[in-house]
Amino acid sequence: MQPSTKIRIILLDDIDSIRNTFAKLLTIHGYEVFSFSNPTICPLQIVPECRCNKNQTCTDIIISDLDMPSMTGLNFIENQRKKNCKCQHVALMSGLWTEEKLSHAHELGCKIFMKPVSAKDILKWIEEVEKYINPDRELCGWFEETPLKVDEYKLA
Repeated sequence: MQPSTKIRIILLDDIDSIRNTFAKLLTIHGYEVFSFSNPTICPLQIVPECRCNKNQTCTDIIISDLDMPSMTGLNFIENQRKKNCKCQHVALMSGLWTEEKLSHAHELGCKIFMKPVSAKDILKWIEEVEKYINPDRELCGWFEETPLKVDEYKLA
């Protein structure tokens, strides 16, 4: 794997307008964005174990909606933690936070956003965590190695 200079972001949201707007915005700001309408079709969820070795990470940032039809954002993040995913920068968005869900998200180390969340707030958080991402890190090539379904896409 080659060192990557672009920050890689996985974006999960079942609402097309939200997902597409944030994906385009983040791409315009120079980030490598992989967006999915459903966490169950994301390559990070498909594989039974994390493919990253000790010197790699699958992605730099995960931003997920909390409530989606097939799987919640909390379940997705829990699964990644169980697989020893090394992504340290995770945010969850929802307009329907309960105390229990908030507590669980905090236990998983997630940044919490209340919907409707502004692009300004998301970008500010990304800029903050970007300071902690080594520009010489190696990113795992999971996207290239995992067969994908039709409705995923990468915005260059």
